[in-house]
Amino acid sequence: METIKIIYDKEGNTLTVWFADPENEATCEETSEEIIFSRDANGRVIGFEVLNFLSRGQVIEGDHINVESLVVAGKV
Repeated sequence: METIKIIYDKEGNTLTVWFADPENEATCEETSEEIIFSRDANGRVIGFEVLNFLSRGQVIEGDHINVESLVVAGKV
């Protein structure tokens, strides 16, 4: 499994999450919820982008976003 990449763009107010190499993106599809799914040539979702990630008035201090992660064995 590849490393998951999480990127927040302060200027664009977007949060992008990649599960695979972004260079493998072949198509993308925007949903009505302001989320864009990136897919590879086989149609597999390899990442997504959340538009307007922070609500008006919210700010991120410094250069880091706190992320909670959990590794689960088996089915969730």
